[in-house]
Amino acid sequence: MKNKLKIERAILNITQSELADKIGVSRQTINAMESGKYVPSTVLALKIARLFQKPVEEIFFLEESD
Repeated sequence: MKNKLKIERAILNITQSELADKIGVSRQTINAMESGKYVPSTVLALKIARLFQKPVEEIFFLEESD
């Protein structure tokens, strides 16, 4: 699963640590998601989408290989 977390963070000008604090995870979790090593749970994806005020599909999306 691909995502636009890094882009969305840049738009809001927040760090990985700040995003992690806002949604209740570690900075390492954010880093792993941004690098494609971790796929968030539905609940976590919804929290992130709510924070960025966008639909989940605008932040997370499947590739053909998924």
